[in-house]
Amino acid sequence: MLGAGLIKIRGDRCWRDLTCMDFHYETQPVPNPVAYFLHQSPWWVHRGETLGNHFVELVVPFFIFLGRRMCVLHGALQILFQVILIISGNLSFLNWLTMVPSVACFDDATLGFLFPSGPGGLKYRVLKMQEEAARGALAPLRYGCVVRRAVHLALAALVAWLSVPVVLNLLSPTQIMNTSFNPLRIVNTYGAFGSITKERTEVILQGTAAPNASSPDAVWEDYEFKCKPGDPGRRPCLISPYHYRLDWLMWFAAFQTYEHNEWIIHLAGKLLANDASALSLLAVNPFKGRAPPRWLRGEHYRYKFSRPGGPHAAAGKWWLRKRIGPYFPPVSLRDLEDYFRSREWPHPAVDVD
Repeated sequence: MLGAGLIKIRGDRCWRDLTCMDFHYETQPVPNPVAYFLHQSPWWVHRGETLGNHFVELVVPFFIFLGRRMCVLHGALQILFQVILIISGNLSFLNWLTMVPSVACFDDATLGFLFPSGPGGLKYRVLKMQEEAARGALAPLRYGCVVRRAVHLALAALVAWLSVPVVLNLLSPTQIMNTSFNPLRIVNTYGAFGSITKERTEVILQGTAAPNASSPDAVWEDYEFKCKPGDPGRRPCLISPYHYRLDWLMWFAAFQTYEHNEWIIHLAGKLLANDASALSLLAVNPFKGRAPPRWLRGEHYRYKFSRPGGPHAAAGKWWLRKRIGPYFPPVSLRDLEDYFRSREWPHPAVDVD
């Protein structure tokens, strides 16, 4: 968490002037329905959210060294923070996993109320073990215990050694995030949302059965993904802790170009061939039960949340969108033959089913 906080302070200026939350709910990878309403909050709420984020990520981590009560408070605040993130966005399993280490902040006295305390209960047996340990009545260490402790110490030393470059990176003004410094990948740097996109753009894949892609009469039909914004009238999804990897990658592709994301052309070829495995990753195939499209293109759109109570929201639209321009030009299977061959990709065969 400290690394995530430091990368923010050293990264986008909006984290320092407290304006990042003005944009985050709308521009995060895969917004959910709650994000739609949180985005409409007053400016002073967003300032408070940003300050709260800095407090939890930059100050609270040190609570763990300040005694039992502060350690328990650290665990409670970290778990609460992750729950808020889960409610406000689809960040996959990340937040759920982040809560797991915080459970270690709660000792037996804190969690004791969860267990029965009568004779023969778990608390009773643990108390007996503690009393025996205090009297020195425990049996001497066996060979297996000694080996286990030696292994634990060796692993602790290994992790400490591998953590040296990670800690140095954490202290560096040129901190980098989400990087591994060794092939074992046991200890890595972490950081999220070091920079915040200020507007949301989406790549919309469209197909047409028209023989001529340039014809003004060509009817282009949209493919819909399972979770990412597409149809402005479709409610944002709620999928955490599940993760739609393709939808997430489309978010990254939208603020780059297709030359930086050649996989999207590979996906286009699969869709042109009506590939069943590729179509299974989508929510809507406009050519279902029909021949596959002759042409497929990517269109670039700018998306904004509609205003609750406004005319667009009243018409059932969660999003407003405006076309920016082409993302990649219309392509056919024949056009892609050389492209696929140069990359040693198997050329898609049309699925007759």
